[in-house]
Order: sequence, then structure tokens, then C-alpha cells
Amino acid sequence: MESKFYTKDKQLIIKITEEIDDHSVQKIRREADYEIERNMPKTVIFDFNSVTFMDSAGIGLIIGRYKLASMLGAKVQLANLSQNVKKIFEMSGILRLIPTTTLKETTA
Repeated sequence: MESKFYTKDKQLIIKITEEIDDHSVQKIRREADYEIERNMPKTVIFDFNSVTFMDSAGIGLIIGRYKLASMLGAKVQLANLSQNVKKIFEMSGILRLIPTTTLKETTA
């Protein structure tokens, strides 16, 4: 599976459609960095609606993209967190740094 990227009103929505582990995070990181730098959005939203599994590699993925987006003047938000993913983000403290948002289902 591949992650999908949508732009709308200076927002970049990154819909992750795979498990987030050491293997997949490298590809997601490369693609997300490219899209963030290419689109220069005001807001980057990570949509976790299709994520069925995430380990600690997901924390590094989000923190790294948060730093990149912040350097470029963008804000980062997290959307559609499952209970398991939310629990990992709560334990890591990311939710004190990056807010969650409601995002309707993206299609295309």
C-alpha cells in the first residue's frame, strides 16, 4: 500500500494507508518530506484513518515531519487516530506538542 497526498486550501493531507513500522517509515518519510517541500503548505495533516498498526517508529516519523514543517512555517495536526495509535501518542507526549483535528474521509 502507498500513502496518499492531497492538497486543499494550503493544507497538505497525508493519508497513511499502511502499517507504520521500521520498514514502512523510511518510504513514508521520503514521500512526506518531498510533498511538504514541494507544496509549502500552511498546515500538514496526518490522517491515520487507515492505519491498523503503529510502533515507536511512527513517533519518529511524526516528530521529524513536525520539525521540517515548522522550519518551513507550517503547522502540523493529527487526524482520525485509533485508540491504539492515540495511546502511543499520549504516552510519548506528542499530543502535547501536536494537536488533533477532525477530518472527513478524503477520496481521490
